[in-house]
Amino acid sequence: MPADFSAGARLELRITPADVGKRVSVRQLAEVTDGRPTFTDTVGVLASWDEGVVYITRRTGETVRIAESALVAGKVVPPAPVRRAAAVPAVTDRELDAIAARAWPAAETAPLGDWTLRHAGGFTRRANSVLVGGDPAMPVDEALAEVVRWYGERGATPYLQLPDSSPYAAEAAARGWLREADTLVRTAPLAPLTRLPDGPATLTRTPDAAWLAAYHRTGDLADAALEVLTGGPSVWFATMPGAIGRAVVDGPWVLFGAVEVIPSHRRRGLATAVMGALARRAAHEGATAAYLQVEADNEGARTLYDRLGFSDHHGYHYRRPAA
Repeated sequence: MPADFSAGARLELRITPADVGKRVSVRQLAEVTDGRPTFTDTVGVLASWDEGVVYITRRTGETVRIAESALVAGKVVPPAPVRRAAAVPAVTDRELDAIAARAWPAAETAPLGDWTLRHAGGFTRRANSVLVGGDPAMPVDEALAEVVRWYGERGATPYLQLPDSSPYAAEAAARGWLREADTLVRTAPLAPLTRLPDGPATLTRTPDAAWLAAYHRTGDLADAALEVLTGGPSVWFATMPGAIGRAVVDGPWVLFGAVEVIPSHRRRGLATAVMGALARRAAHEGATAAYLQVEADNEGARTLYDRLGFSDHHGYHYRRPAA
């Protein structure tokens, strides 16, 4: 990465933990060889600064961990320019599902070949299911038995999250695993969403009490929910009177989710205002494409997302044992 500090310029650390959420450029001491120091530069969004460790999310989605003691210079820099003509990147079903999994991370994961077992205390099927990718590195019957065993040890129902195109969908169906919750993954260019109407939205890195009160899915799993909700490469929460939303920026992609409007405030354009605020924040971090996940039978949400320019990328569903 090209240096963002001019040669010979005075090096000053002009950022603090109060700059979390801003785009910054920092220089850190990499090593000292024969008494001569070498440095590296990082440009990205200051994701967190806690207990002596700084995390910066680059435009590619990579998160860089830097010891505070290694910082020799740092400054806030202008937001990345919005690429208004950028198209949605070409990705496979499996690649986009992997990106989505990073934006909704489980508290506990384990590999099973190319499958990923996930558990998050029961908060949502997505964070408590096996993300089925390629080869599980063992015969299907053995893989399914391992899934049942792993979730059984945690007192949880074994679920598979399967792209509709996955050959393992038919394998699971043939063994009596029941199909549930058909879901669509939809994508859209981000630039048009940045031009949605403004609203009095407040953006924060963590959900405040008002946000959590408006979110209907936590139930009695508040701790597990908070761990999932705040996880991801670059997470933002939007709160405005009557509506909330969440976005996670990961390189060129931004996930929109948890967009909710209280019944008494519906049909006022609040959902689009929340998405517009989050879209502008994501564009400033370098995102160019949006995606979301919506249950296939949610006609109201699908109609809204149609109007906003989203189209179907692929579908997935869940399966669980019949007994």
